[in-house]
Amino acid sequence: LPDWRMLSLFGVGAVLMRGAGCTINDMWDRDYDRQVARTASRPLAAGDISTFQSLVFLGGQLSLALCVLLCLNYYSIILGAASLSLVITYPLMKRVTYWPQLVLGLTFNWGALLGWSAIRGSCEWSVCLPLYFAGVMWTLVYDTIYAHQDKRDDIMIGVKSTALQFKEDTKQWLSGFSLAMLLSLCVAGMNCNQTFPYYSAVAAVGAHLAHQIYTLDIDKPEDCWKKFASNRTVGILLFIGIVLGNL
Repeated sequence: LPDWRMLSLFGVGAVLMRGAGCTINDMWDRDYDRQVARTASRPLAAGDISTFQSLVFLGGQLSLALCVLLCLNYYSIILGAASLSLVITYPLMKRVTYWPQLVLGLTFNWGALLGWSAIRGSCEWSVCLPLYFAGVMWTLVYDTIYAHQDKRDDIMIGVKSTALQFKEDTKQWLSGFSLAMLLSLCVAGMNCNQTFPYYSAVAAVGAHLAHQIYTLDIDKPEDCWKKFASNRTVGILLFIGIVLGNL
């Protein structure tokens, strides 16, 4: 079974750094968020809290995250600190590229590298890189779906996304990303001697993604949200597969 202390540290760290990313995103985008129906009620955009208050809150999030990071080995501390530049710059990417989801993937999946190094003291790149790449591909799938919710507003205010880049070809791109994700998960599994339950979980993930993409209606925001949220199932399936595969 996973080391519960380490699992708890990573759970808390993930919530804190994900939250910090959201805070930074809302600080950078407060003027844009006011112009998008779905995000206009966010506290900063609506004026419910000030920029200074959000900065104080961000400081608290990052301070607590640093406490978690300092519980790890030196290699992991340096590796974890290196992700901060991505966390800070990601929200700016939608202003300059149609691929902000790719940068989000590079940011969100840093834990694939950090988790291994926290246990072993360094990264086994033959396992960590395919796992990291799979996570990036997965992020491109769910966040492209997410971006389709706001594409009309995004066009009006000049914000870029993969949803606007792919347009009607979205399902083909999502299928390609999903296939790359599944192949990378298999490579990662083979390189760390994973067993049948793991590959069964990968197969279940593939079936889930196939159904998700096939039934997706990119022109219905409510369906996009439903499909985006269903990706929690992907994470749960894969986690269970890893645990059972190790057992």
